[in-house]
Amino acid sequence: MRKKFLVEIILAAAVAAFGLTGCKSKTAMNGAGKSSNAEGSVPPLGGGPDGGITSGNGGRPSGMTGEPVKGQFGIVYFDYDSARIRPSEDAKLQAVAAYLKSNPGNLVVEGYCDERGTAEFNRALGERRALAAREELVKQGADGSRITTISYGSDRPADPGHDEAAWSKNRRCEFGIVNQ
Repeated sequence: MRKKFLVEIILAAAVAAFGLTGCKSKTAMNGAGKSSNAEGSVPPLGGGPDGGITSGNGGRPSGMTGEPVKGQFGIVYFDYDSARIRPSEDAKLQAVAAYLKSNPGNLVVEGYCDERGTAEFNRALGERRALAAREELVKQGADGSRITTISYGSDRPADPGHDEAAWSKNRRCEFGIVNQ
């Protein structure tokens, strides 16, 4: 009888401990997700506005207000499951860097993925793409304190199709200028 009581107490304590700690929220899109195209676990990243993963000051440099104005710069495209900047995309990044060096305002680099892979993996890959573009802009002389990144993963496809033609349009970084 005493053993049964002890087992019930231990079981209740274990259930309470798990209940109080809980699991990470799946809506925050962070954690150690894996997908069929992932080579391992994804490092945890923080959630940002609109469910995107941001880096630095909640996705905006200090003093940044308003929504980014997009469409002024060419879209940088990526290979499948890659955050490496293609040599064919260098001219687009040079144009963005030149603009930043000679004009005021801040830049938002948005990273996107195609629909393949888990939401967590795609958010992390989108962030790596945005950070790779930011790093290249800084190498070309742009002020890194004026550049922020955000990842939308596969949440905002440019093409809603489910084939390689659509997926190749969705593996991208877009740029938006936000004036202070």
